[in-house]
Amino acid sequence: MNTQEIIQLEETVQLPTYRKMPVALVRGEGCYVWDAEGRRYLDFYGGHCVTLLGHCPPRVVQALQDQASQLLFYSNVVYSPVRARAAALLAEMAPEGLRHVFFCNSGTEANETALKLARAWTGKPGLIALERSFHGRTLGSLAATEPLSYRKPYLSVLPPTHFVPMGNLEAIEHLLTRHHDIAAIILEPIQSMAGVYEAPVAYYQGLRALCDRYGVVLIFDEVQTGVGRTGTFSIAEQYGIRPDLITLAKSLGSGVPVGAVLVSDAIAATVKPGDQGTTFGGGMLAMAAVTATLETIRDEKLMARALAIFERIRQAVAAHVVAVRGRGCLIGLELDRPAAPVLAQLRAKGILAGSASHPNVIRLMPPLNTPEEAIDEFLEIFLQVLTRNNQPATRTV
Repeated sequence: MNTQEIIQLEETVQLPTYRKMPVALVRGEGCYVWDAEGRRYLDFYGGHCVTLLGHCPPRVVQALQDQASQLLFYSNVVYSPVRARAAALLAEMAPEGLRHVFFCNSGTEANETALKLARAWTGKPGLIALERSFHGRTLGSLAATEPLSYRKPYLSVLPPTHFVPMGNLEAIEHLLTRHHDIAAIILEPIQSMAGVYEAPVAYYQGLRALCDRYGVVLIFDEVQTGVGRTGTFSIAEQYGIRPDLITLAKSLGSGVPVGAVLVSDAIAATVKPGDQGTTFGGGMLAMAAVTATLETIRDEKLMARALAIFERIRQAVAAHVVAVRGRGCLIGLELDRPAAPVLAQLRAKGILAGSASHPNVIRLMPPLNTPEEAIDEFLEIFLQVLTRNNQPATRTV
């Protein structure tokens, strides 16, 4: 099938819940993908922050092929060497004190699990989340997702959540002193979909102190920032703090659906059989992908590449954009104009990048192992597109 035939077939049978690029991809290798007509694209979108090692990383592909020939699946009712290895390696790479693992299938399921664990541990129902947050589309995670466009059809059945601005510790303490039913504070350390926003380090340290003072669970949603994308396995390591729960997904399986929750010793000690469960979480194919992904990151020392990639891009584009935000391979470029036409021009020139809720922001989520020549290619085309209309930016960051 050609691109138009693929688009027509999908639009005929798939619910229209996605705004899609007019591209039909059939193959990927490294930081490149190819469409049905054989056109190559440099992919700095990564299927929405998923392909941390690029497309079809050889070690992951081999692990999947080997596992598929042995045992496709069995549930958590039995023990599994591939699950044991994945859990042990994930615990080894996780921050100290967060080395108990629950496997699931997605980011929203990981967040649902974290919220349940927090409520069970504290015996309280209340929740604080941040304005502009996105934590998922299932009901529990959706309750912590602030933009009304996501929540509006379901407001009558969503648990109540207190939303506060990012960076405002006073607003959080105000709530904690007046509402004694708060179980947890959940946040994305970098709000990717909102436009790649991050608070000063002191804010996260202050959150930890407030949670300790009021007996509240601190949940870091690292579905996008985790697994080394920002330069450390958890971004919390760069803040010098330890959350009580960290959720992971996206990059964890290099494209194979998988999620995980890293659980503190104190909370893990209270969990008993039957408290949580999932049929497919911890399945053999996903676990093979997790192990191969983590081994590749560790053995090739790829987390060290994150800062270099960020700095290379930041230095090249800073004078041409309003702001460069983010860390490592999670980058937001705020333009002085709407991003949508720029994204379309980039796509026409063979570059895939991401949009954000902020209409002027382009998001870049390149692989950790992106070669220098691919960065050169992106920068050359991006700067060409930006300067085409000769509209200088007024830089604020």
